[in-house]
Amino acid sequence: MVPVQLLVLDMDDTLLRSDLSISFRTRNAVRKAAAKGVTVILASSRTPAALEHFSSLLGLNKRPGYIIANNGTLIQESQTGKILFEVKIPPAAALLVFDLADAEGFAVQIYDDDIMYISRANEFAEYDQKITGLRQVVVENFRSMAASGCHKMLIPGDPVILEPLARLLENLSDGAVIHAAKPYLLEALPCGADKGSALQLIAEKLSISREAVLAVGDSMNDASMLRWAGCPVAMINADSRLKEIAALITNKSNDEDGVAEIIERYILGNEVLAEARLING
Repeated sequence: MVPVQLLVLDMDDTLLRSDLSISFRTRNAVRKAAAKGVTVILASSRTPAALEHFSSLLGLNKRPGYIIANNGTLIQESQTGKILFEVKIPPAAALLVFDLADAEGFAVQIYDDDIMYISRANEFAEYDQKITGLRQVVVENFRSMAASGCHKMLIPGDPVILEPLARLLENLSDGAVIHAAKPYLLEALPCGADKGSALQLIAEKLSISREAVLAVGDSMNDASMLRWAGCPVAMINADSRLKEIAALITNKSNDEDGVAEIIERYILGNEVLAEARLING
């Protein structure tokens, strides 16, 4: 078995507990893995600004590492803040997404640095602000902002009425991919941008084979990176569809240090990933 050289961690409901904290045990495990020479990547739908605190908490601001932000539309060096890659939704596609959503009465959100720009005040924006710490700003001429292109767009709403909009956007939007980030949240991303593609780019830059990559996640926006990684791990609290992709499933949730257990057993310890199937077995 090839030793793990690259550790990729999703944030919400994986590395983070429900109260959005990282336990001492998990912090210590990640730091020890990095000290052992494993390159650590934080992969999230959050913006770089919303990841800075956690990156510093794990010591990634002091050693080489990477941040995959906005679900793969931006890659940044954790130590220097240097942007290695970014891609945006083309203006025409962004305008189409906004126009259709706005016509159906939905709010639309664009994230940039530490600000969440919104087309109209909504309940989800309030909730998202509490989670990410980003400041929200209502933009009067949101359409003009969308026309300049963006890394991603979010459309929150009731799942029942979001589903028809999702089908409409999937059929009409050219240049953007639409998926349900959560039942109550549609996300528009540039075509070809996802966590898996970003992970592959980093691994190739470092000349690390996919067999030496361990990736941990919980939701379907982690599917691409789990499919690419040589050792895909799903949290026990993960979407059932993601568990079908994973080679390993933790026996502890994000609130019970599931990530720490994986690191302690398969990076810091002597257990062999190739021989494991279900950690909860």
